[in-house]
Amino acid sequence: MIDRQTFRDAMARLGAAVNVVTTNTDAGWRGFTASAVCSVTDDPPTLLLCVNRTGDTHDALVSSGIVCINTLSAAQEAFSPLFAGFTQVPQPERFQEGRWNTLVTGAPALEGAVVSFDCTIADQTTVGTHTVFFCAVQAIQTGAAHEALIYAGRAYHRIPVRPTPVSAK
Repeated sequence: MIDRQTFRDAMARLGAAVNVVTTNTDAGWRGFTASAVCSVTDDPPTLLLCVNRTGDTHDALVSSGIVCINTLSAAQEAFSPLFAGFTQVPQPERFQEGRWNTLVTGAPALEGAVVSFDCTIADQTTVGTHTVFFCAVQAIQTGAAHEALIYAGRAYHRIPVRPTPVSAK
């Protein structure tokens, strides 16, 4: 059997985009940092998001049923520790940094992010310590061409991103 630390060390070698995941609840906007995001299918457009059930935003996602996955640019690296809770800044105050708007669902979208996927939660399942959310994309907001922020080897890395047109249908 593979122990937890061996698995975590192996996963540290797998680079992933850094995202600030947000939602809107009766108590206000909430958000956290996540790298466990990937595409499921383009028909219908669906993303997969894994969230630790003990995280301070987990229950807000479940109750709100909406989520915006904001993929950070390299220039937005400071949002990662802020929304990960490393700075001890309370939830409402985290949104005082940067500029935010809302798209279709009302979840906060970070202006200038590489891309923001505004979603409704279509389904969910529990696996171990996490809930796996299947997020149906309702709207997309793209930022200008810039460097993307990747987390790999327990460090941040910048990679160039070429502008790619996003067509809406």
